[in-house]
Amino acid sequence: MDRRSFLTSTAAGTATTVTLLNPAPAQADSPTDGLARPVPDQSHAATGKDFPTAGGNLGNHNHSSLRRITTGNVRGLGGAWHVNLENGSTASHQQCAVIAQDGVLYLATTQQNVFAVDGRTGGVKWRTRVGDETTNMRGLALGRGLAFTISGDNRVHALDQRTGAPVWSRELLVEDQGDPDCDPASGQCGGSRGGLAGAAVYWDGLVYIGTQGSTAGARGRGYALDAATGEVVWTFWGTPGPGEFGHDTWEGDTWKTGGAVCWIHPAVDPELSTVYWTFGNPYPRTDGSTRGGDNLFANCLVAIDAKTGERRWHFQSVHHDIWDYDGVMSPVLADLLIKGRKRRVVVYGSKTGMYYILDRATGKPVHGMEERPVPQHAAQKTSPTQPFPGGEPFVETEPRLDKSTRPVPFYPTGGLFEAHWDRATIIFPGAGGGADWSSPSFSHRTGLVYVGYGLINSAYSNTHGGRVNTARPLGEYFAGGLAAVDPRSNTVAWRREGDWSLAHGNGVLSTAGGVLFQGRPDGVLTALDDRDGSLLWSWQCGAGVNTSPLTYEIDGEQYVAVLAGGNGLPYPDVPKGDHLWAFKLGGTVPQATAPTPPSRRNQVRAAAVTGATAHDTVTLGRIWDAARSAPGATENLVAQNAMSPQHLRVPRGTAVTFTNPPDNRSAHGAVSFFEAEFDTGLLMPGQSFTHTFDTPGEYFYNDPVAPQSTGKIVVH
Repeated sequence: MDRRSFLTSTAAGTATTVTLLNPAPAQADSPTDGLARPVPDQSHAATGKDFPTAGGNLGNHNHSSLRRITTGNVRGLGGAWHVNLENGSTASHQQCAVIAQDGVLYLATTQQNVFAVDGRTGGVKWRTRVGDETTNMRGLALGRGLAFTISGDNRVHALDQRTGAPVWSRELLVEDQGDPDCDPASGQCGGSRGGLAGAAVYWDGLVYIGTQGSTAGARGRGYALDAATGEVVWTFWGTPGPGEFGHDTWEGDTWKTGGAVCWIHPAVDPELSTVYWTFGNPYPRTDGSTRGGDNLFANCLVAIDAKTGERRWHFQSVHHDIWDYDGVMSPVLADLLIKGRKRRVVVYGSKTGMYYILDRATGKPVHGMEERPVPQHAAQKTSPTQPFPGGEPFVETEPRLDKSTRPVPFYPTGGLFEAHWDRATIIFPGAGGGADWSSPSFSHRTGLVYVGYGLINSAYSNTHGGRVNTARPLGEYFAGGLAAVDPRSNTVAWRREGDWSLAHGNGVLSTAGGVLFQGRPDGVLTALDDRDGSLLWSWQCGAGVNTSPLTYEIDGEQYVAVLAGGNGLPYPDVPKGDHLWAFKLGGTVPQATAPTPPSRRNQVRAAAVTGATAHDTVTLGRIWDAARSAPGATENLVAQNAMSPQHLRVPRGTAVTFTNPPDNRSAHGAVSFFEAEFDTGLLMPGQSFTHTFDTPGEYFYNDPVAPQSTGKIVVH
């Protein structure tokens, strides 16, 4: 493919690389202007004056037919109104996708408050508290005059849509389904370890709710509830029990704590009466040694009969996952014109950086699927092959030295499906790389799928004892971008790569006016041209924008709205808040004050220790004892913080000594990356090395023997 790259300047003045890729070879239905038109009529209509579900419509298109805001006038957008829903609190992040119906916005906060807000003025019409245990509130559903949501105490709530008054509340536990082998207190089924998750979805008298908790051994399940009463109509288990299809893909009793949770909302095809739900990774997530087999329905898209809960078909994107490659992104149901034939497909994919485009009636791959041999590890019981769809990935599938995926030195490294065991191994895409759980958009105007992605490595191991088993190496860089994928050929039309990972809640909205809206973790909401991703407009919202924008109409006036509240991934220091914004052409409310943006490197977050306190010395292979203000007494070879102190702050001109204590048993060292400021070489027990820091700055370094052990010296 012919690729053309150029640089554009963002509002903040940072460089962004846009790569345009020529469309697939010409077909009878190919456009002449680089867009993927013509787009056939869709089974799922685009939203108009309302935006009534977390994905816009039941096909998760996140696309609006409104066209008053265009590429030509979007620069005239200003604040229509702004409200702080939780009195300006910065204690919690917010992940809720706002929805709109009849001029009213509906959303819920992490603090467990549900709001109805006047879409014209920002005035709160009602507020209802649904619980005291916080959880990620990702979106409400509307139906039969009710608003449906979850709470952190594992309850589903139905509220009167007009008043917010509670109508019914239903607690969902594993015991509800009468599993005789399940005892949550014993940990054998994970019932007490999981919880409800994802936006609620309503269709034809049923409410669909998923669960989370795969990192703690919860057994995943998707629920369908009677919208009138809250009674459970059916449950679909992420790990099949005895006698169920797929049970034989789990070794022994590992299905009982197998994970495979469905923590993002599904899509619904009313014509086929089918729910399409994505199920996450198995448990333990990076150790496959006990759970031999493909581990269904982990890492699967499952087509489920919407009324009965029966499996119609499934597709597994990763067999026997040991990389946390859960494909938990809301699936997109699109109608495509391929070689003159209308195809109804489901677009599924996530962290592998590949889309799997399947016929939504049969599950058959539209562009073919090849099971390719992949690296093997006997102890991990790895699958001999993994599926690769026809077309191409929308991001690279291995680390690169010329961008943020440049590996931190001394780790073993690899690309997609590289095997790992007890040594921390850097792999890209990582557990937060590729595309994660941000909501993509399917544009009825261009026929392209727009998806945010991250360029983030992970260091994988199957061990614990102080080591995080999907750690993001300390000191590495984070970045990402937006890709436009042509689902007719499963190829990339263009990519817009920039400074920020856009894979964690940074949903995309497309419009008939040719404008894309997407938020960033630095608090900026952007408007982009859907033809090439070029920046048209930006707005500082005051907190990280890790939710999906929406657009709606009141009395002929088009509004764009978004909830800006930040998110802990992948940036722990992303600005948090409670900002609900609405914009319109000619709006006069000014932008928020820009918060301190998150660090683009994975920071060492230990408290700084002064050179005077540490005697200008870093002790290798030891964890700092804050109570004693001294190095720990025992050697550690697995922890990320086995530098004492891990964060040292000294004035310019200080000579810092790195020492390997004589009672350590291993060689150690300290090597600066990526700035190459110093290199101690290997120090045997009892040896030391001294370096004088003459230039102010921030210097990361790690141990060549135990590379996950990383420190930072700040010179002021």
